[in-house]
Amino acid sequence: MNSDRAKAPAKSGRILIVDDQEQNIRLLARILTKAGYDQLASTTNSDEALALHIQFKPDVVLLDLHMRGKDGFQVLEEIMLQSGDEYMPVLMITADDSTAVKRHALALGAKDFVGKPFDSAEVLLRINNLLETHSLYRRLRGQNSELEKKVAERTRELEESQIEVLERLAAAVEFRDDDTGTHTRRVGHVSALLAERLGLDGTSIELIRRGAPLHDIGKVGIPDSILLKAGPLTAEEFETMKTHTVIGSRMLSKGRSELVRYSQRIARSHHEWWDGSGYPDRVSGQSIPLEARIVAVADFLDALTHERPYRPARGIDETLAEIKRRAGTHFDPNIAKALLSIDWRGNAVLVA
Repeated sequence: MNSDRAKAPAKSGRILIVDDQEQNIRLLARILTKAGYDQLASTTNSDEALALHIQFKPDVVLLDLHMRGKDGFQVLEEIMLQSGDEYMPVLMITADDSTAVKRHALALGAKDFVGKPFDSAEVLLRINNLLETHSLYRRLRGQNSELEKKVAERTRELEESQIEVLERLAAAVEFRDDDTGTHTRRVGHVSALLAERLGLDGTSIELIRRGAPLHDIGKVGIPDSILLKAGPLTAEEFETMKTHTVIGSRMLSKGRSELVRYSQRIARSHHEWWDGSGYPDRVSGQSIPLEARIVAVADFLDALTHERPYRPARGIDETLAEIKRRAGTHFDPNIAKALLSIDWRGNAVLVA
């Protein structure tokens, strides 16, 4: 029987050999080739081992311990650091079988040992075990990744459905005192413009855009006799009206998503004043959540420039002048300044 027929069928697995003795590499390569492994790479220069590892992307590394230049411990440490959380099986080859050496290698990430001089059958058995473990790890990691994607997708769908319910509820509330039901949408747009002008990151801008329309969701708990009253509210009625902030906050409390948490803070605090004279908690300055301070200005701008049952709409110039006058008392002066820096005359967002 010739050598070609004696050779085992090809096996999968990329194997890197690092040993400063050329004869050891030739011997290992011969053993592996005869066993059917044909994806091999090797080096006798331990200083080049990491670069070769990165280039070759092996499934298992056969690493000598005592070498010129960097020793096996140094190479092992570099490989483990480069691999990060990826499972990287390293088989240490050494004539030193002391407990201290094995403990050190294991601590650095080595998975198994084979002694010198080595037995061919033992080397193949240990390599096969490491390759099988590596394959199982990759398969499990792939399954976990797919499961994580499915969980993330399902979570996103659940969050979107929850937010859709809340937004529809907010729209239903809005229709009670806004014939078009578009106030909440406009406040969301204006709030996002302000957040962008203030230099917030994209994620925060989008959270504010989507959370702002829920600012008055607590009005669902306010009687129509107060919410739709054409004239000024009495002191007692106004106290009832103020509770919409607390009602909205309770409706959105204990939310798991960041969007619901943003919305909860906005619903509770968008009527707080910079000087502490607002409601419901009478907090002041930067103690008021930034997203609530932004929505407070956006809500005021839209409310004054659109007709309500209890008053006619004001012009944009008059409204902007009022916001400027209230900067530092009612509104965060930096947010008021940002709003005043935008050209609102004829702005499509404002008049939509």
